[in-house]
Amino acid sequence: MTARRAVRAARVYDEPEPGTTRILVDRLWPRGIAKDSAPFEDWLKQVAPTTELRKWYGHQPERFAEFARRYRQELEGGPARDALAWLRSQARTTSLVLVTATKDLDHSAAAVLADVLSES
Repeated sequence: MTARRAVRAARVYDEPEPGTTRILVDRLWPRGIAKDSAPFEDWLKQVAPTTELRKWYGHQPERFAEFARRYRQELEGGPARDALAWLRSQARTTSLVLVTATKDLDHSAAAVLADVLSES
């Protein structure tokens, strides 16, 4: 069995750390980031919460527990499941940093996703 490497969430605007692979996990492109010089290696919008769930949540911390539960359900099917499988394979070989534009990292989809990847 291959050992799993570290997976964590960070803001897309943070300085990249050497030796990590940064993957944007937002459905929307972050403001102020030029596509030709993006500070991450890949954009995996298929693993992001659906627009409907994202809008319902509205980054309201009191809804976070329910958001996390619903988001975990979304990760079990469709394109999100395939994207999650790809992230799991990446986590076996590199230290992943899941980047997001959200300001409240602790209450973000990237934080939920990092937890899911750390559990498996």
